[in-house]
Amino acid sequence: MGAKPCVPAVLLVVGSLLSPVAATAADETGFRSLFNGRDLTGWEGNAAFWSVRDGALTGQTTATNKLTANTFLVWQGGKLGDFELRASFRLVADNEQKSANSGIQYRSRVIDPATWVVGGYQADMDFAGKYIGMLYEEKGRGILMQPGQKIRVLPAGADGKPTVESAGPATPAASLAAAYRVGEWNEFTIIAQGNHLRHYLNGTLTAEVTDTDAGKAAITGVLALQLHTGPPMTIQFKNVRLKVLP
Repeated sequence: MGAKPCVPAVLLVVGSLLSPVAATAADETGFRSLFNGRDLTGWEGNAAFWSVRDGALTGQTTATNKLTANTFLVWQGGKLGDFELRASFRLVADNEQKSANSGIQYRSRVIDPATWVVGGYQADMDFAGKYIGMLYEEKGRGILMQPGQKIRVLPAGADGKPTVESAGPATPAASLAAAYRVGEWNEFTIIAQGNHLRHYLNGTLTAEVTDTDAGKAAITGVLALQLHTGPPMTIQFKNVRLKVLP
């Protein structure tokens, strides 16, 4: 979704995302931290919404500081191709509806640098867990799957809509629910190799996608963090680590 920040303000931030299935400290070879835990060095976004709080990259909206469009904190370290990303996130719904949504953009494109509008692959996350860990394409094909599915994305049909087919048994809904710690810190991993994409939540597979639509599949692009429109909410990221794959 697009982003139309209020008062433009550049922020630099460093992030650090997690790795595949249940990562351990001994499994960090080749990873580098993208976030120093102190300030926004290495990232750029709207200072009216993004800051560092309690050692975490923090995006927040309030009743008096609202978004009219999604906004993003964009990593300034260049474009990523094949990689593994590991990070911790905490999503808090600061509203009666208990509604909050965010995501990690990867292999994405900056549509408008002045207003931090980003489009592309997104590892989705929401407070309720309805969309947790699925693949969404911001400013593109939209929802491509449901959480836990293993799919192949085929070239669009005559109607222009994406076509998908099953590529194996899905992760059971009960397993996804058990893996997600609502309102607490969770570990997220994204692995992108060629057109094969995988997402893990606390070690549980939430998405496995092979994108065969050559006209739409992204092989490289930027990394960014999303702050979604809607009722007041807070999203935080920490322990962001990256490993570039051959």
